[in-house]
Amino acid sequence: MPHDRIEKALAKELVSLAEAGRLKGTETVFDGIVAPKGGKGSRYRIAGEAGRPFLRMNANSYLGMAYQPEVIAAEEAAVRTYGAGPGAVRFISGTWSPHVALEKRLAAFHDREASMIFSSAYATIMGLLPPLINDRTAVISDALNHNCIINAVRLAQPKQKRVYPHLDMTALETELAAAAETCERAIVVTDGVFSMRGDHAPLGEIMGLARRYDDDFKENVLVIVDDSHGIGAFGATGRGTEEIESSEPADLLVGTLGKAFGVNGGYVTGNLTIMDYLRETSPFYIYSNPITPGEAAAAKAAVDILDSPQGIALLDHLRAMMARFRSGLSDLGFETVPGAHPVVPLMVRDTGRTAALVQHLRDHDILATGLGYPVVPRSDEEIRFQISADHTAADIDEVLAALKSFNA
Repeated sequence: MPHDRIEKALAKELVSLAEAGRLKGTETVFDGIVAPKGGKGSRYRIAGEAGRPFLRMNANSYLGMAYQPEVIAAEEAAVRTYGAGPGAVRFISGTWSPHVALEKRLAAFHDREASMIFSSAYATIMGLLPPLINDRTAVISDALNHNCIINAVRLAQPKQKRVYPHLDMTALETELAAAAETCERAIVVTDGVFSMRGDHAPLGEIMGLARRYDDDFKENVLVIVDDSHGIGAFGATGRGTEEIESSEPADLLVGTLGKAFGVNGGYVTGNLTIMDYLRETSPFYIYSNPITPGEAAAAKAAVDILDSPQGIALLDHLRAMMARFRSGLSDLGFETVPGAHPVVPLMVRDTGRTAALVQHLRDHDILATGLGYPVVPRSDEEIRFQISADHTAADIDEVLAALKSFNA
């Protein structure tokens, strides 16, 4: 059936996105990896670039787990035992022993009663918030929360949606007090680490406010934290923002298996009753295939590595590379957002200069992601660098040298 009219309408929308500077454009396609050598970390070959090896400074693989021999071996063994895919959603025939083992391991790692895995962290939030939100619920959300939280709240249609300015605890308290006048349940939801800036939520203060106002709500105040960028990359043992803050545990903690753990999938961990309820009510869990048994086995192997002296060594190296990079940026006179997370934003504060600097880095075989207006507000334009335990001192110095040559 011809559909020329809708194609014309969609093409017009694509033009509008391009004119507004919001078109993401062609994706980079990697077609090979060059193993570390000569004091340098891995390099990545891009299709159409004649075999040029690029240094990636824009990956979420904070610990390089995807290349750990134990992780690869665990996935290979599980694939040979259980096959390449799960076969169906879990309540029909899709649960395999690696899924159950991973959920138990994640609950133990976070010192919770239970956990459940989803196909991604985005699906976790989408599958978690709507079942917990009803027409008597107030949702109170940080202004810089991730897109998945925004869309999940929109899908859930709570009685009240309240947004407080980024990290403003006085405003959060005001919103809690106001919501208590008309709502029976409150959900405070926040990112742990905010991925664009590398700063983090003051969880100790958030938990304190939630407990202070809990008695004012007939069905309690729940605190939900999406720490996808924090877990595995933040804290002395990689337990994320809770560890950095030394805070009371969040009521529900969301993490990803696709960043520091190097595999695929997402998860939530918390109280057993809530987990049981979500298994019966979350459509993103009930009606969607889980990650593969191989991915589950690989993820468990990654958690085991992190929760060991080997993991501590990776975290120590990650922090050393991050400190080297931050110190180098400061020496070169660049502005950054202070923080202790491997997301290191270089604040350029000009869209054209941001694009030019990203291209300059690419010309020097370095991949970095620039964020310009209108993706970020005017004067907040930045390049988001992401440090990894895969990086070496030589890699960091190579990036700093390229930045120095641009700034000369």
